Amino acid sequence: MTRIDFHTNIPDKLAYACRLARKAYASKAKIVLLAEDAAQAAALNEALWTLSNIDFLPHVMADDPLAPQTPIIITDSEEADLPHHEMLVNLTRRTPSTFAQFARVFEIISSDESDAAAGRQRYVAYKKQSYPLTHFIAGQS
Repeated sequence: MTRIDFHTNIPDKLAYACRLARKAYASKAKIVLLAEDAAQAAALNEALWTLSNIDFLPHVMADDPLAPQTPIIITDSEEADLPHHEMLVNLTRRTPSTFAQFARVFEIISSDESDAAAGRQRYVAYKKQSYPLTHFIAGQS
């Protein structure tokens, strides 16, 4: 069953997603970053290139021919043909229709009230379906 980790009160969702991708890549995991729209996907692509002067995070868009060989995939489409299903980072305000295909889902929720409200709705929906949930609140020890 898919494990779902909620990370809330995140000040910068793109920077946070990039750090998760770096951590996943360091552990040799494969990860899909689901953006809200094409503009956010492009911003995420740029952010991964500029995250660090010393880290190289191999990533491509889901429709790239190199996607099957690339550990970090970016998409804004739930309908994309994804090459791996280990981890999904959801940056959208909706429940991905394909979330159950992944071993683990990270729900990234900002401090914005409408984003937080959408996150709470997803949390309740997952809980009703008995998915194992964890919750990390940024800025708290």
